[in-house]
Amino acid sequence: MKYSVVMASLVLAASAFAADRPNIIFIYADDIGYGDFSCYGGEIDTANIDTLAEGGVRFLSGYCTAATCTPSRYSLLTGEYAFRNKSAKILPGNAPLIIDPARPTIASFLRDNGYKTALSGKWHLGLGSADHPLDWNGEIAPGPREVGFQYSFNMAATADRVPSVYIEHGRIVNLDPADPVQVDYQRPVGTEPTGISNPELLRLQADEQHSGTIVNGISRIGWMTGGQSARFRDEDMADTYLNKAIGFIRQNKANPFFLYSAPNECHVPCVLHERFKNATSLGPRGNAIAVFDWCVGKIVSTLKEIGQYENTLIVITSDNGPVLFDGYWEGAIEKQGTHKPAGPWRGGKYSRWEGGTRVPFIVSWPGQVKPGISDALISQVDLFATIAALIGKPMPANGGQDSQNLLPVILGETELGREYVIQEALTQIAVRKGNWKFIPPGSITERGGIGIWNKTEVDEPGLLFHLVEDPGETRNLAALYPEKVAEMRDIILQVAPEKISGQKELDKKQLGF
Repeated sequence: MKYSVVMASLVLAASAFAADRPNIIFIYADDIGYGDFSCYGGEIDTANIDTLAEGGVRFLSGYCTAATCTPSRYSLLTGEYAFRNKSAKILPGNAPLIIDPARPTIASFLRDNGYKTALSGKWHLGLGSADHPLDWNGEIAPGPREVGFQYSFNMAATADRVPSVYIEHGRIVNLDPADPVQVDYQRPVGTEPTGISNPELLRLQADEQHSGTIVNGISRIGWMTGGQSARFRDEDMADTYLNKAIGFIRQNKANPFFLYSAPNECHVPCVLHERFKNATSLGPRGNAIAVFDWCVGKIVSTLKEIGQYENTLIVITSDNGPVLFDGYWEGAIEKQGTHKPAGPWRGGKYSRWEGGTRVPFIVSWPGQVKPGISDALISQVDLFATIAALIGKPMPANGGQDSQNLLPVILGETELGREYVIQEALTQIAVRKGNWKFIPPGSITERGGIGIWNKTEVDEPGLLFHLVEDPGETRNLAALYPEKVAEMRDIILQVAPEKISGQKELDKKQLGF
């Protein structure tokens, strides 16, 4: 009897703890732009996402911190601008971990405060240590576990970079010890076909950068050999990551949990399960966005099924703006039609134009978030401090130095967001304050439709735009408002003084080569 009473008390205590601290899910899109969801005016039906937006807060001025993936992911998890870490740039698949395990992350913070934590999907923040060669055939560490994720199922970098395998709990899934994996980004390893040596084996044409080892009929960035039994099939990737995420949710329905769900969609190559072949009229890229929406719907239905929907805060956003050609000829440009992936904004991935960092940003928490549309300035770097406030715990002394507590903003109680946002692209930055946007001297880089890198050189004193009157960033007002230029330059001088002089040249490594 005493044992039953004690157990009942423990169950009640656990239930109360879970109710006081909501589950938290980040669903982090890849290369999905501001205008790609139908609730932001896009022509792709994203009904599941739209439903969350209608019942939550849909931000019109939500930003990732950078126009490329690794820096944004670093900032989201650490609460620190990526330009403060010189290693936080587009990484090869064999790069060492760029988050110091001694640095708090959202995951380690929540783990230390009683949450179960998990990653399912893209990582791209490095694995292993710079001091020791990475052993793909043993335990791969440090990695997600060492920065706070108690469970992880992920790929090393991106689907277009080797190694083309899944990693679970720090080990390659289904690896045959007799067929060890080797990976290199400087020179070919092994004798396997590549996109250069055997283009006849390809089912998707690729540029030179993406013409390394062929896996699943698709050539990748870099070279690998071995691990034949472990290699993923691109068509199954969305289902695989989704099932791991759902499994984690089900296993932890009695505990407060944090899930970082990072699907591949819609990063290249957009090679999807056959059942999504004709999901949209916009080709593989459009179909990938439909897959992302489908995954969101499955996660929500699972939460409802286990009775945790009302007790779960969901954030849906993207790591950077859109790109219609990123190494593979998938037909995204030809099939775009009147769909505007970046919405009304100029540019996209890689650029300091608004389309590079202004992204979808939706917060849902039934009964807790006041539904509406908000124009408050908010950045993904703020999620760390905001989550800390949500669970009523102080920020770690050595964590989240750039993160601001915007809990009233994400709850829809106010539109008084941060004063300004910093926008980074390939080591260069810009700043938005109020309705003004300032781009200091340097290069604005964009990837063109046929794989050509286009650059716009910005001379002194820089570019100044009023975004309400000029969302396309076409009319430079710097000469008319020198005092506003000085004000915006001062912000950059305070945050990152080394950036104000600009940088005229970007090397291939910064462009992901």
